[in-house]
Amino acid sequence: MDRPLRLISTDAIVGTPIDALARTIEALLVVASQPLSVEELSAAAGDDAERVETALGLLRERYAEGRSGIVLERVSGGYAFRAAREAAEACGRLFERPVERGLSQAALETLAIVAYMGPVSRPEIARIRGVAADSTVASLVERGLVAEAGRESAPGGAVRYRVTPLFERVFGLDTLAELPRLDDLGGEREAIRERLLAVAEARAS
Repeated sequence: MDRPLRLISTDAIVGTPIDALARTIEALLVVASQPLSVEELSAAAGDDAERVETALGLLRERYAEGRSGIVLERVSGGYAFRAAREAAEACGRLFERPVERGLSQAALETLAIVAYMGPVSRPEIARIRGVAADSTVASLVERGLVAEAGRESAPGGAVRYRVTPLFERVFGLDTLAELPRLDDLGGEREAIRERLLAVAEARAS
């Protein structure tokens, strides 16, 4: 006599139930010092990437804006926790974010140039801004917002710089593609826009 078929959940076949996997991923994200990609989470949890994405979906519902004081967000190509917007003011009173503290107008302009034009060298940054950029770039490198990205092709070419994943995280970007288009920056940015385009055309020629 044939035995009746028993339905077994997919979780039981694969191993760890999704809810338990979600708790493991939650712990990994809490202890991580930077955003973790699905691949990194999969390797650390010892589980399939597709199941990790499913578990991340559960966590994003659990830690959604308006439902929790901690929010899970996708940023800089990975996932990380941040304080909810409604708690941002209280968190700001508790401590300052040293990376953002004291960024001068010169630093912000230089960051914008590197983000839009990078990899870009100090001489190029100086031509765009009209002033020397050595100390500003050095400060941004020290803060971890900018990093070296090779040299110009000419012999003895200048070092080029690009923004880092920390820049994306600090400014809440998943990728640099989320930066506003130069055309959307407004009329007050027209002068720097023209200089940016001039340098871009010179580099392409």
